[in-house]
Parts: sequence; C-alpha cells; structure tokens
Amino acid sequence: MKISVILGHPYDKSLNHAIASEAVDTLNENGHDVRFHDLYMEDFDPVIRDEELITDRSEDVLVRTHCSEIRDADGIIIIHPNWWGQPPAILKGWVDRVLREKVAYRFDENNDGSGLPIGLLKAKAAIVFNTSNTPGERENTVFGDPLEKIWRNCIFDFCGVRNYSRRMFRTIAGSTQEQREAWLREVRDTVDMCFPQNSY
Repeated sequence: MKISVILGHPYDKSLNHAIASEAVDTLNENGHDVRFHDLYMEDFDPVIRDEELITDRSEDVLVRTHCSEIRDADGIIIIHPNWWGQPPAILKGWVDRVLREKVAYRFDENNDGSGLPIGLLKAKAAIVFNTSNTPGERENTVFGDPLEKIWRNCIFDFCGVRNYSRRMFRTIAGSTQEQREAWLREVRDTVDMCFPQNSY
C-alpha cells in the first residue's frame, strides 16, 4: 500500500516527531510504500495565493507533489499538536492547498459548490495522532473536541475517507519517559492494526 504520512510540528525532538518515526518504521516493517513529509523541514508554504485559488491550479512544485501523492494514497496518517483546538498553521495551509477540489473532492456538474461534495480520495483508511496539554474532560466539556470535528467531519468524510481513527495523547507537559514509551507502543499497535502486512 502507498501510505502518506504528514507531520506538522516545528521541533525535531518533540513527541510528534517520535510518533512520526514510530509510524514510518512500522509501515516500512509491514512492507508499505511510505511517502513521509515533515512540512516544517520541507519549508512547505501554507499560504494560498489569489491566482491559485481562482484557477484551482498550483505552480508550486512541492504542492503538486503533495497533491499527486495524496490522490494516489491507499492510506493517510496525520501527526500534529493541538494548538488552540486546531492544527498548526502550516498543516492548515497544507489542507487548503493540497486537499483541493478535483484532487480530494468534486461537485456534480450542475452543483455550484453549495451542495454535497463527492469525495475523491481513494485512501481506505486514515489515522490522526495528536498531542495536547489540555485534560480530556476540559477538552470535551468546554471545547467540544474541535479536532475530532475538523478531521472526521470537515476533512476526511468530506473527501470520501470513511475508515477513520484518531488518538490524542495527553497531557504531554510533565509526562514521564515511561509514559511516552507507552504512547509510542500504542502508535505502533494502531498502525499495525490499520495497515498490517500484506493488507488490501
């Protein structure tokens, strides 16, 4: 399987980077074709310009590479921290510029864009790994877990990926080495379960 792994975190010693490394290693061990992108390392430009918006085409070679790979992906893994109940700006810009019309979704010929989209992504499964310093009870009762709504409803369901799972690791501040190692084992188990050897 071709699996796209997208990381959005600026600090290379972060738990997010360790999660990405664990996910990539597990996928490689399971024999998958991994396309890994560290958006900060690549210096991905998150800003969509007017010409790109109105033409729905990008002259940015990196954006075009991402579009091609995500269109062709059999599976997707996204890794990022919870910042203000949202992905970091660089990852939000990746969504804006890569999960675009005619790549990730389309509308019927007579639809002006206000109706229901038709998802185009062929990925059979998607996983989102998040980190947070907000306790789970506060996240759910006060904020309503906005990241779950963003990824499940606003993005993957919109783009046609129905088999979706998400794991939030919390709270990162003050966590022990033992706790982080346990979280990384959970990452490996989750990836193994979703993208096993010889799957699909």
